[in-house]
Amino acid sequence: MHKNTLAIAFGDIGAATRRLHLVGMLGWQDVRQRYRRSVLGPFWLTISMGVMIGTIGLVFGQIFNSPMKVYLPFLASGMILWGFISGVITEGCDCFIAAEGIIKQLPIPLFVHVLRMIWRNLLILAHNIVIFPLVLLAVGRPIGWLAFLSIPGLVVAAANLAWIALLLGVLCARYRDLSQIVASLLQVLYFLTPIMWMPASLPSRAGRYLLDFNPVYHVLSIVRSPLMDQLPSQSDWIVSLGICIAGWGVTLVMYGRYKRRIAYWL
Repeated sequence: MHKNTLAIAFGDIGAATRRLHLVGMLGWQDVRQRYRRSVLGPFWLTISMGVMIGTIGLVFGQIFNSPMKVYLPFLASGMILWGFISGVITEGCDCFIAAEGIIKQLPIPLFVHVLRMIWRNLLILAHNIVIFPLVLLAVGRPIGWLAFLSIPGLVVAAANLAWIALLLGVLCARYRDLSQIVASLLQVLYFLTPIMWMPASLPSRAGRYLLDFNPVYHVLSIVRSPLMDQLPSQSDWIVSLGICIAGWGVTLVMYGRYKRRIAYWL
């Protein structure tokens, strides 16, 4: 039974990865459809994100008494990456619900809809990341070679988000109220994660506990630290990879067991 469950999950995910051209086409179409007849298209998101970063940076930089050369890049990288993380988790709750028509009419792997949603948010991230070098230029801070280390960090972060989105997609297809709970938890996590505030502003002992037991902080750090010209800590990588392995293990069992019921729940 257990082997059959894993075979179902691996079979669907493997079939989805063989249709990456379909994933890419659907993701592009989603972005184009959302901003159809708009002059700037998805760059409206970039503009609004830039305005928000500039406003929050000027206000909270003064409140926390942090130098703009350090605080503004920290805030920009954190908010851009948080937008990607929260976007994938939020849309992951409805990834199967939103594709109800396709699921009931076309026999394509269900994991295609998860990959489609992640690819769509990666495209939005690519538009928003343009803000970061502009922020560095504004504060007179160069981009170091360590920034390239954020690429493997982003891969691990995307792998973590993939199992979270898949698991939430299955659960929310059955329990529709769960998406509201997830949205509320994300708001709490936003304030508990060092995005608007810097870790150095916390008391040493209480701050250490708050950061060590926050998985979002570790996943965020393996991407943001290289952008800040710093190496991620070993614990950040261990926690991020550990969560990825354990999360996929649980999700594969859950997905293989309930995959065939998803169409009936929609």
